[in-house]
Amino acid sequence: MKNKEELYGKIEQVNQKGLAELQQLIGDYDFARYVLKVLRIEEPVETQLSLLVVRVPQLIAGFPQNLIQTPVGRTALEDLLTRKVAAEIEKTASYDTAGISRRRLYFTQPGQKILPRSSLVVTEEYVEARIYFRPPLQDGRIMGGDLKELFFGMLPRIVNASLIYCNLPETEAERCVNLMSDADHIRRLLPTRGWVSFIAERAQLCRSTCTDRPDPHRSRLLEVDNTFAKSLDLPKAGAVRGFGVPSGLTVILGDAYSGRSELLRAMAAGIYNHVRGDGRELIITLPDAVYIKAEPGRSVRRVDLSAFLRDTGDENGPIYSSPHADAFASQAAATIEALEAGARALIFDESDSSPEFLARDPRLSGLTPPAEQRITPLSALARRMVDQLGVSIVVAGTVTVTDFIPIADTILRIANFKVYDVTKEAKKLVTATPVTGAPANVSAMVERLRSIVPSSIDPSAGRSDFFIEAEDIHLLRFGRDKIDLSGIEQLADIDQTRTIGRILYYAKTRYMEEIRPIREILDSIDQDLSSEGLETLTRTLQGDLARPRRYEIAAALNRLPSLRIARLA
Repeated sequence: MKNKEELYGKIEQVNQKGLAELQQLIGDYDFARYVLKVLRIEEPVETQLSLLVVRVPQLIAGFPQNLIQTPVGRTALEDLLTRKVAAEIEKTASYDTAGISRRRLYFTQPGQKILPRSSLVVTEEYVEARIYFRPPLQDGRIMGGDLKELFFGMLPRIVNASLIYCNLPETEAERCVNLMSDADHIRRLLPTRGWVSFIAERAQLCRSTCTDRPDPHRSRLLEVDNTFAKSLDLPKAGAVRGFGVPSGLTVILGDAYSGRSELLRAMAAGIYNHVRGDGRELIITLPDAVYIKAEPGRSVRRVDLSAFLRDTGDENGPIYSSPHADAFASQAAATIEALEAGARALIFDESDSSPEFLARDPRLSGLTPPAEQRITPLSALARRMVDQLGVSIVVAGTVTVTDFIPIADTILRIANFKVYDVTKEAKKLVTATPVTGAPANVSAMVERLRSIVPSSIDPSAGRSDFFIEAEDIHLLRFGRDKIDLSGIEQLADIDQTRTIGRILYYAKTRYMEEIRPIREILDSIDQDLSSEGLETLTRTLQGDLARPRRYEIAAALNRLPSLRIARLA
């Protein structure tokens, strides 16, 4: 291993020389308190970011081993340090006379959710940050002075401020680990209590649409009626009061200004843990819960909609395909696709749903003979889905959820951000209406597995065999195709979007030598990511990946314009 003086000497040698000379910097350098690895210099240097790895031995970093004894604790600590490094790097951005930022270092920018990432790793032996950089250049030549400042000024300051335990605010790391441990405790407790989600009282539900942070202009905190409230004893925080959303079929009543939609979105976001101060730290949901929206205009490939749609108009009968599905068909397809991927809880909100998909107005049934009623709404299927498939369903709204009340296990009401249990009162007011046209057996929703035509997963574009780019969190370039993910409510971070592209490529090369069912491929990917980590997806080390769930992977796959389905087993 070289020492830092050798790096200093190399920088002096390449100063004011051509860009090709930058390759001389590749190597490992001992900076006494840490090791700097210049892994690669990407070309063209002017546009591509290159990767640095900073590894601090635990003998220097000094993080207590009890913080990383569990996967949950390690993820919490890695998230905290990722945010520390990101904040310090943000301070290094300088501005020219035109007010344009001149960045040299780039690092992932986490949002409100805590995700397993490749940007920073903590082990018993070391702490390692993967930082991208753009070498300082001017007129096609290397600016040695700025390069020295980057390696010998910026990076040491970042390491000292972010990756050394004794330099962090006292007990900050412990508080972050404890919070995530409590959240994990609740998540493991949910099945034993028969809950889909636990919602803590005084949670902040209202979010800024741009940042996902608490909305300072709408600071109303959630309240829970005393007759309905429950208390949990957490290992670190002690007693916390709130309510559990029961398994089975739950209806949540509330108008557009009651806090209903905010509650449903917070519940959907509860599949992730949140940073301290977010307001949703103790809103915890089963990891297999999927929020289902209507997405008019999305592509659908050979989905069996026979439970929802009697005649698809397709020559294949109940097997529905369309490059531009309508609102009803898109939501029905999303429901089937989520079940196919293994979802155990489905969440629907009236504001994001097709009215026809949720319910049919019984007052008009007499005008349409049963033989002409092509659509079967969710309200006619929900009870059988819960009983036969073992899934839980949460549906919220006002005018479109009345038909769910007689068959629901639990009815909640939210008004002015306060939640009540109104099961008995609601069932007295709303009587059951005859269900017509609904299939007696809904098991076909999960029995018919779709298999992928391997050649339809093509990451090539032009002369490149591999082109994957996340243009933003909801738009993924995969080969020649653009995948629109705007309807995927639970996608949390652009790094997840980028990782989904990598996963599709990985699945193509490793698991699609022959036709295989989507669920089987998702199982294999889950197993690989759990046992080998995100590094298994790439040939070279990456610092900009974040793990998505199998449901967001499936959602992207199902929206890939080139996707072809071989058969339904």
